[in-house]
Amino acid sequence: MIALHTAIAIVLVIGLIIRFKVDPVISLIIASIYLGLASGVGFAKTVEAITGGFGEIMAKVGLLIGFGVLIGSLLHAMGTFRKLVEALLRIFGSSRIPYAMAGAMSTIFPSIYVDVQVVLASPIARSAAPHLGARGLPLMAGAIGTGIFAGYVFMVPGLAAVSIAGLLDIPLGTWLMYGIVLGPLVALVTTFLFSLLLRTGYWKPEKDEEYDEAVAELEAQDDVADAEYMARMPRLWVALLPIVIPLLLIAVNAFAKLKGDPPAVMTFLGNPTIALFIGLVGAYLLGRAKLGQEGAANALSEGFHTTGEILLITGIGGSLGAVIEASGLGDQLGGLFSADEGAPVVLSVLLAWFIAALLHLAIGSVSVAAIAAAGIIAPVLHTIDVSPIAIGLAIAAGSLFALQVNSNFFWMFRSLLGLSTSGTLKSLTVVTSIASFVALPIVMALAFVL
Repeated sequence: MIALHTAIAIVLVIGLIIRFKVDPVISLIIASIYLGLASGVGFAKTVEAITGGFGEIMAKVGLLIGFGVLIGSLLHAMGTFRKLVEALLRIFGSSRIPYAMAGAMSTIFPSIYVDVQVVLASPIARSAAPHLGARGLPLMAGAIGTGIFAGYVFMVPGLAAVSIAGLLDIPLGTWLMYGIVLGPLVALVTTFLFSLLLRTGYWKPEKDEEYDEAVAELEAQDDVADAEYMARMPRLWVALLPIVIPLLLIAVNAFAKLKGDPPAVMTFLGNPTIALFIGLVGAYLLGRAKLGQEGAANALSEGFHTTGEILLITGIGGSLGAVIEASGLGDQLGGLFSADEGAPVVLSVLLAWFIAALLHLAIGSVSVAAIAAAGIIAPVLHTIDVSPIAIGLAIAAGSLFALQVNSNFFWMFRSLLGLSTSGTLKSLTVVTSIASFVALPIVMALAFVL
């Protein structure tokens, strides 16, 4: 009966979000309350599990998410993304810019929220597209889409990556060692495979593209107005330091731990919370110097505004996991994961991937799907004879699957890239599906060797 009530709770979340347009925060709390009461946890212990689970995950990732979003907000205000894209164009040229964009967005900018990334990247995509031929626009759209979300789920401090690692109790340094390879690899392979698909006549410009002259005119005006502003911003290598330095500190500490006990000062500086705080301080000082006190304060305010809902959804993912654990479902799900003794690794990775993919397909949010899937699996992780990092990466890969019309990002992407609905399905939905399947066998291989 506990498994049945859990299934009802998941269906309840999906139904509330899709059918009745209820906010994910409210939907997840309602499902947690239902599961606790229906499975016999009791009134008091259900509340205790909800609040305790929220507090536990916030203790692990709350500051990390907050610092990451604030760094992204300050870098956005200083035009760092635009400077990077201009540098990529100079270095790689128009013909290779899809791969350069996919690689950069999957590694360097996961701290900038996905909505902001597509706003910043879309003008570059449309301006570069004519230089790539008739397939230029869909290729750039696919590269941007896969780059944004590969970074979001695999790369620190991407929201989904940090949340999954926190819920599964995976050290962020360990996640970074795998994510920094898997993220760009998935993005680049997916972009290549999508370029092959485009050569088949798959794309129909007359049906799949919708050029918006008003948007183009507004962007042209913005470019002229921004020229002087951008000249006053820090050089690119300086602006990237608030991202690069924390990642280096975390990575160096993680590698040092593999060889023994690193010095206490290295452990301190390489702690993800301290490392990201160092990055935040650096970004803030740059902001104060280049934007002025008011400009830096405004950038931080934008970041604080974005952080609130993100932290609530992440924390409630921890609440759902705590209620599942209190319900006693762990033993039953543990048996499910280890049901086939002949292939426990394959079955476990596939189930983790499938749960996240199903939730994303139904709910339409990569982050909510990743957090909910990790919350469901976390209580049974100790019963699975597979490395936690492999299960976490499987969840990340599954949460990429088929971003489509029930996502707000889908419609923003459609408008900003100048695509029709069919064109958005044939680009964004297809590349996120390809990326999900590209990542799966890689994660499967890792699971066998870890």
